[in-house]
Amino acid sequence: MSRLRIYDDNKNDAPIATHENHADIARALNAVGVRFEQWEAGQPIAPGASQEEVIAAYRADIDRLMAENGYRSVDVISLKPDHPDREAFRQKFLNEHTHSEDEVRFFVAGAGQFTLHIDGKVYEVLCEKGDLIGVPDGTPHWFDMSEAPYFVAIRLFTNTEGWVANFTGTDIAERFPRMSPHTSATTVS
Repeated sequence: MSRLRIYDDNKNDAPIATHENHADIARALNAVGVRFEQWEAGQPIAPGASQEEVIAAYRADIDRLMAENGYRSVDVISLKPDHPDREAFRQKFLNEHTHSEDEVRFFVAGAGQFTLHIDGKVYEVLCEKGDLIGVPDGTPHWFDMSEAPYFVAIRLFTNTEGWVANFTGTDIAERFPRMSPHTSATTVS
């Protein structure tokens, strides 16, 4: 189940708000400029589908976002718990960073946790199958895929070079909860 927990950025022991209803999550994130949507495939996707088949299944929503926001490239990324470089990939995203473009991810399968640091608050967003999150450029955030990652995600970019991070150098990401492996394992469909 998708979830949003909001913390004071100086108090990581208990959230000040928790939302599990998609409309409530979208409303709370929209209030701070973050896009949160749910998409459904326009056609069935078989396990092991190619990047082209996955993109084709969501073509209408992808085209809409590309037209609205000027995204110029789209791809699909996939990671499983047995990937030999899973820990290196996880570490790459765990520290607070920003981007000079929006970070847009749609979860075709599995789950991942985006944590955003906005105006003295920390927004921990557990995204699961069917969820799209759009983190605006310049927004400090980090991403966790757990120790046993499982996800297939569509990524949209304005920069054709793809993912480029600007790390903030703070330790805030170390002070907030990480995604637990059991969370991602229960979302495998």
